[in-house]
Amino acid sequence: MNWLREFEAEAERRRRREEPPWARGARLHPDVAKSVQRFQVGEAGDGANLIAKAGGGDYLAAVELFVAEEQNHARMLAELLNAAGVPTIEQHWSDTVFVRLRRALGLRLELMVLLIAEVVALRYYRALRDGTGDPLVTQVAARILADEERHVPFHCHRLRIGFAGLSKPVRAAVFGAWRVLLLGVAVTVAADHGPALHRLGVGRLVFVADVLTAFETALARIRGDEPKPKPRYVPKRARPRGLV
Repeated sequence: MNWLREFEAEAERRRRREEPPWARGARLHPDVAKSVQRFQVGEAGDGANLIAKAGGGDYLAAVELFVAEEQNHARMLAELLNAAGVPTIEQHWSDTVFVRLRRALGLRLELMVLLIAEVVALRYYRALRDGTGDPLVTQVAARILADEERHVPFHCHRLRIGFAGLSKPVRAAVFGAWRVLLLGVAVTVAADHGPALHRLGVGRLVFVADVLTAFETALARIRGDEPKPKPRYVPKRARPRGLV
């Protein structure tokens, strides 16, 4: 229920928010443009398979709003490419592999594959936001990144429920295989998008290391052992009367 309210609130904020200034145009280096084209394809799925597996109730409603956000990412990236005078592409092999793998699995395994894509996206859009000098590119990447930062804990919450019934040894084995798959994907993306990442100021090894770190944080969420935030220390002089 809380996630549904979060997605509903974000949908309302998006409805009221002004569009980025597409008419001003954008500058994309050819290497970065090719990279954005590939990510645009990955964001453009209809999500029908995931929606069909989501069951019903609040989770289904939240998944539908999640898919709508992903489709909005695809739309914004297409608008960004158009603003830069770059066409979109119909497909890319990496997206085809991900889609086929996800569709062959049940909900839990599909979310595991999807979470890999989301963790990779976190680092990519941060690089795109911080590594370009173009205001429109920065704004679009920042909006997408803000959504992705909510998507990862959303999927982690559902996966935590999905893994709750497994014994610790089985869960450890699954997580180990999951890490191997994540590493393979991260290395592949770093190699495929290497020229763009270089232009954005991020080395391949740094990209892979950051993705692995983000993935471990996600696994901690799923296990339920992520560190709790420490209470903020309030100096005695700053404490309002009545606290002491």
